[in-house]
Amino acid sequence: MASSNNVTPTNCSWWPISAMDEDGKDTDGEENQEPTIEPKPFSKDRLVLYHWTQSFSSQKVRLVINEKGLLCEERDVSLPLAEHKEPWFMRLNLGEEVPVFIHGDTIVSDYNQIIDYLEANFGGETVARLIPDADTPMHERVQQYRHLLDGLPMDDYTHGCILHPELTADSMIPKYATAEIRRHLANAASELMKLDHEEPQLTEPYLSKQKKLMAKIMDHDNVNFLKKILGELTMVLDQVEAELEKRKLEYEGQRCELWLCGPDFTLADVYLGATLHRLKFLGLSKKYWEDGSRPNIQSFFERVQKRYAFRKVLGDIHTTLLSAVLPNAFRMVKKKPPSFFGASFLMGSLGGMGYFAYWFLKKKYM
Repeated sequence: MASSNNVTPTNCSWWPISAMDEDGKDTDGEENQEPTIEPKPFSKDRLVLYHWTQSFSSQKVRLVINEKGLLCEERDVSLPLAEHKEPWFMRLNLGEEVPVFIHGDTIVSDYNQIIDYLEANFGGETVARLIPDADTPMHERVQQYRHLLDGLPMDDYTHGCILHPELTADSMIPKYATAEIRRHLANAASELMKLDHEEPQLTEPYLSKQKKLMAKIMDHDNVNFLKKILGELTMVLDQVEAELEKRKLEYEGQRCELWLCGPDFTLADVYLGATLHRLKFLGLSKKYWEDGSRPNIQSFFERVQKRYAFRKVLGDIHTTLLSAVLPNAFRMVKKKPPSFFGASFLMGSLGGMGYFAYWFLKKKYM
């Protein structure tokens, strides 16, 4: 059997399509109050993606799936609720993070390998190809920018900008998130240690997560480290700006829509669009392109946001945080309601707040 992070053909018909087993019990053994649903016949053509809505790696995979127009069941694995640390998920992907993709008997648990798998197995006249054929000049260019953009430390940018908001402008992350992420990072190590004792058969992946976590805590809270990697981001965006300018000169006078590598929308554009969306959310867009310093990137970002797949997966950027917070609140209340009245009141309040927040943001930004 292949190791973790590789395409792993195995009989996975018993693996959970959600955090609930087919007998109506939660994975921690507690009885579930909802009626048992008859399991569907397992299909070799069935596509299932375990992901987290705000996970950058998950977003890239979901963009590829939607650009290809594939029918895929999506299952949220909430990182704020620590569902990725639960034993059922740790067994599913051998300790790795979201996303995890299942196609019939095949399990793929690395986002780049998921994308390569999708490209290799789903293409043709009705399904878009995002990576040109290897014998074409476009292939090398697309792969070059795929690897360049994929090398950006997006987790470091994300956590670093939350912990050091003074380096951002118009960030869409609320101020309380700084204290919350510090609390989360401080508690995560002890939580993993507890799970390690409860599930000794998963000792190795749990300990691996602990080491990675402690390294992240030190790096993300180092403002000099953040300034260094943001300086490296400047050089990457300069290269992207120059490449977009080359496309304008290369196809001057031709009536076609231009993307990063040519007139066809490719995987390089998926990666660039997702990257710019995250930088905008973190409050870095004014520094890197909205100040007029990189007009080609500005134009690209405006166009890519209008694509159907981007609207479906990423939505309106001003409601990104809202789309993450409310579902978690509802799931937490549903999982451990204090009482019928208390749960109903809280869920109603959350729904009302979400409704008014939506119309406020819509009026303000649209």
